[in-house]
Amino acid sequence: MNNIFSLKNKVAFVTGAYGYLGEIFVYALARCGAIVYANGRDKFKIQELIKSYPDFDIRPAVFDVTDEDALKNFIENYNFNKLDIIVNNAYSGRGGQIKTSLISDYINSMSYSVHAPQILTKNFLPFLEESAKIGAYPSVINIASMYGLIIPDLSIYDDEENSNPPFYGSSKAAMIHWSKYASVEFGSKGIRFNTISPGPFPDPSKVSDNVFISKLKQKVPMGRIGELEDLIGPIIFLASESSKYITGENIIVDGGWTV
Repeated sequence: MNNIFSLKNKVAFVTGAYGYLGEIFVYALARCGAIVYANGRDKFKIQELIKSYPDFDIRPAVFDVTDEDALKNFIENYNFNKLDIIVNNAYSGRGGQIKTSLISDYINSMSYSVHAPQILTKNFLPFLEESAKIGAYPSVINIASMYGLIIPDLSIYDDEENSNPPFYGSSKAAMIHWSKYASVEFGSKGIRFNTISPGPFPDPSKVSDNVFISKLKQKVPMGRIGELEDLIGPIIFLASESSKYITGENIIVDGGWTV
């Protein structure tokens, strides 16, 4: 049997590529043989990411993924006639609670969680269709969150401004719903849409409070926070042809928290 997890000859596009989770997605896809377009707004950070993995075929896609005109400019110079994998991972936002949130927070959050997947899918659709025509089972993978399913325990946060905010979970819930809708609309074309909902994966560069980490661990049946390697299996499974009959699903990677 051929390696059903191989991504050789696949072309992938990853948004939020140099983020904490984004980099592991880029690495995992490239390691399994895919040509990966790493998307982000900061040219320097994209270049540094590419330099970090000289043995892989990782290419720059420097633009704001919520800017449809910028996306169209990128597509004009796109070097392939197909696209097999899209990973919608980009997000931008702050902390807060309802009483500290602004309408602009909700708009910004939705622009990355729903608007960006919408414009990427719509503009890359001809390339996804070409992938489907050759039997490659194209896959769009949207990175949501367990907070698109449940509400954060606000008691574990020290203050309102640093709480996991309502607009984050609301936008991720919308992303999950949008993915299911897309799976129905494009199922007959052979294009798959699924989500991955990570649980507690705090970025060490932003979260170094051992007391807070301990509080997170206590809420996880497996007794630990997520490690980046825990996301490699789910992303490769959904990107590869091993999941060719799976669409409209949401894989929760949370150590059992939501159970």
